[in-house]
Amino acid sequence: MRSAVIVDVVRTASGRGKPGGALSGVHPVRLLADTLQALLARTDIDPAQIDDVIAGCVQQVGEQTNNIARSAVLAAGWPESVPGTTVDRQCGSSQQAVHFAAQGVMAGAYDIVVACGVESMSRLPMGTSSIGQDPVEPLTDRYPDGLVNQGVAAELIAGRWKLDRESLDVYSARSHQRAAAIAAAGGFANEIVPITVGGQMHATDQTLRANTTAEGLAGLKPSFADETLAERFSEINWSITPGNSSPLTDGASAALIMSEERAAQLGLRPRARFHEFAVAGDDPLIMLTGVIPATHKVLERAGLSIGDIDAYEVNEAFAPVPLAWQHEFQADPDKLNPRGGAIALGHALGASGVRLLATLVNHLEATGARYGLQTMCEGGGLANATIIERL
Repeated sequence: MRSAVIVDVVRTASGRGKPGGALSGVHPVRLLADTLQALLARTDIDPAQIDDVIAGCVQQVGEQTNNIARSAVLAAGWPESVPGTTVDRQCGSSQQAVHFAAQGVMAGAYDIVVACGVESMSRLPMGTSSIGQDPVEPLTDRYPDGLVNQGVAAELIAGRWKLDRESLDVYSARSHQRAAAIAAAGGFANEIVPITVGGQMHATDQTLRANTTAEGLAGLKPSFADETLAERFSEINWSITPGNSSPLTDGASAALIMSEERAAQLGLRPRARFHEFAVAGDDPLIMLTGVIPATHKVLERAGLSIGDIDAYEVNEAFAPVPLAWQHEFQADPDKLNPRGGAIALGHALGASGVRLLATLVNHLEATGARYGLQTMCEGGGLANATIIERL
């Protein structure tokens, strides 16, 4: 089987996912198209050589419907011969796009492919795609007490892993502090591609707050408190706030993936090699713990232990997720989201998987480390996990 390598990977800076956010004036097709153009401009690849474009997008309605991958390819000015398809694995959609792209290369179906993602949460607020949907009867038969939203699922994780409010806020403040230190040192410059909005260049993460402290976060009120749910779930202490959750954001990301042989033919130096992949399902009620079985699966397939991994990107959808993951694997906290995570940098749903990949590749290069692991919790109790090796 052939090796699949990452030749380059980029992302936009985050924009607040609400009206007036830095990227709210950009149509999501244009946002992804500009990111695709920027990716190829860095490598001088002829887009006609690309076998496929696979995009992750969660809310495939309104401006993000009708196969946004194909729309973005055409809006980018690429040849009409370049195909595109859009996938949805909830928050892990673009990480799944990466899996499909790399696995296609390894199987010989592709030589060159782009995996990417986009989400405009200012223009399509979270939940837009669920409007008008009634509960599905077979699911209500299986789960008669009903499932819960992701915020309540995060509360359940905090309760079951005995993570108190202070530990969540301390972790969240650390996310901002780590990201701020990297940003101040120019550490995100190689992964961020600027986007022009109204004649202005946007190249700085809008959600990052360098002055965030645990003491400041302690004053925020819980977001999901509900008396009915409190009666149903005695372990909930109502600790999830806007401060220890990922902010809603706009963004796009893209990775250029190809076979090692084709990279050599084109005179390109790969930055990392894909080592192993996994996807897992878990309890859809607690929902966000799929990162644990997915990590077990990917490590077993790779023949590695957690001690062999030099950095872990565990998406910070909510602070309890990486903290529960860290507890389960007794993982080194210094290696966990070492450049901050989604609590600081934002979580533009469909774009987040490739965003994590960009940050992980740059961290491995900056530190000279070898292996990186990325895992993403996803709606419905799903998770992807990926191990890459720096070259």
